[in-house]
Amino acid sequence: MTSVQGQCDSSFEGVREVFEESFADGQNLGAAVAIFADGLPVVDLWGGVADRSSGRPWAWDTSCVVFSCTKAVTAASALLLAERGYVTLDAPVAQWWPEFADNGKGDVTVEHLLSHQAGLPAFATPVSVAQAADPVAMADRLAAQTPEWEPGTDHGYHALTFGWLIAELVRRHTGLTVGDFVRKEFGSDLWIGAPPGVIARAARISVPRRGEPKSPLTDVATQTRVDAAYAEPGSLIFRATSNPAASYNDPVLLRGGWPAAGMVTTARALARFYRDLMFGVSLRPDTLREAIRERVRGPDRVLLTDSAYGLGFMRPAQSFELPEAARAAAFGHPGAGGVVGLGDPEHRLALAFVPNLKRDYFAGDRRAYRLIEAAYASIT
Repeated sequence: MTSVQGQCDSSFEGVREVFEESFADGQNLGAAVAIFADGLPVVDLWGGVADRSSGRPWAWDTSCVVFSCTKAVTAASALLLAERGYVTLDAPVAQWWPEFADNGKGDVTVEHLLSHQAGLPAFATPVSVAQAADPVAMADRLAAQTPEWEPGTDHGYHALTFGWLIAELVRRHTGLTVGDFVRKEFGSDLWIGAPPGVIARAARISVPRRGEPKSPLTDVATQTRVDAAYAEPGSLIFRATSNPAASYNDPVLLRGGWPAAGMVTTARALARFYRDLMFGVSLRPDTLREAIRERVRGPDRVLLTDSAYGLGFMRPAQSFELPEAARAAAFGHPGAGGVVGLGDPEHRLALAFVPNLKRDYFAGDRRAYRLIEAAYASIT
């Protein structure tokens, strides 16, 4: 039986119970969950196996790639630069990136980039993992592309391109990569571009074996529709999520600093990031209020279901399924296979769940959902 380690405030014992059950019933391989309430750490738990092939256990400092949870951290970089007066969110991107105006993108704003309205959800030509390590070259590719739709008229998840679009904003105004800027401003344990030592100690991503239990949140009809689109190489969801194609255990990817999906960190550090956002450590309260204000909601041209976006942060919707208690005020970002980070300024709650068993359900699975549910039950 998997031994869960760490600390848990007595009022959050329900979270510990759910976390322990997720190992007992085979839902987790290795994972960590961290929660801050009223700014204080109340849950810091971990357990299981960090590397299935070697049996290496998950330790207190085990980090893991968090997939699209990276987007929230990258977005915060742009928001901080706007707060400091480097950019204006509703002004054209071409004011500071002239080449971006090509092919009908002259009116695209930073807000369009942050809210997935820019019409650039996928690269037009194949990109290798090695090429993806050059953020300037990736930005140049996107600047030369024609949008899939008229920017600002619709929205669709920019699964990978989001990161390199925002990375160019950071680079042009600071001279830094997103990874360097993030570690300087938001936390030394948030690695977008991890060094060899961090990669060697990180958990390795695994996929469920045949016959392992499943617990998807998404209804069967939606899951079937999305699965069918994924199976079609020409579909927008396939092109947006599969180019560059890579294994997220590949050191080239993890040190390459993919700013939409490649961050390596701990649940503790990710939850602290949201705590710091809500308590004015990282951004001013008015900046955060504007960032989490919903800009778009409705059918997502890429994800093929309803989504809702603020500026870089998701709001509760089909693409970010949350318990009812969280739906009014929570914001954050899920990641592939069940990872999630969120904050709730109304309930003064910050939470992160980081597993290494990657379940490819469209909107995650019940592991994170049940932990979030238990967390809210502990404060109400």
